[in-house]
Amino acid sequence: MTHAGAERAALGDLFVQLGPDAPTLCEGWTTFDLAAHLVLRERRPDAAGGIALRPLARYTASVQESLKARHGYAGLVELVRSGPAGLYRLVPGADSAVNTLEFFVHHEDVRRAQRVWEPRELPADLEEIFWKRLRTGRRLFLRRSPVGVVLHRIGGGGVALGGTRDAPVVEVTGTAGELLLFCFGRQSHAKVGLTGPEDAVARLMDARLGV
Repeated sequence: MTHAGAERAALGDLFVQLGPDAPTLCEGWTTFDLAAHLVLRERRPDAAGGIALRPLARYTASVQESLKARHGYAGLVELVRSGPAGLYRLVPGADSAVNTLEFFVHHEDVRRAQRVWEPRELPADLEEIFWKRLRTGRRLFLRRSPVGVVLHRIGGGGVALGGTRDAPVVEVTGTAGELLLFCFGRQSHAKVGLTGPEDAVARLMDARLGV
């Protein structure tokens, strides 16, 4: 099984375990909302634009609500578990290229929103995938950072630079998986170390990072 498939399956199991009303790290969303989001992005490309583009967000939200009404929580979870769907099934390599990060982040959105959780020890090759994505995508992930950012990976791999040039610098240290969560806007729930001017650290923690 691919890493994307493993994260999808684990998230599906967690959806079943927790039910539709459990919290997530996605602001204002329950597990029911997150399941609908995942189905929408794979099966309703006509409505997916609003995920990233604010002018289209209202339509995306309405389609997401219609999916909830049509399928119910159990139906949506089954659609998530039965994926990939749409282009992610049709285009070779698309599932691994996109959904490895997508399902890891959303799996952790559910895990880390619960009262008790612990960081997972990820496979070494998955950590390598995440670090490679961070190095190539750091300018995108950190484009809204108000400060300079230096990512230090625990376990080797060197550093990756991003954020605003000619600004105070914050050094962020952690495993590749934790750094990825940090750069995807989950700063408060990523197990990382932060070094830098106090004001710069505070501004980075409040920044809207991610794609």
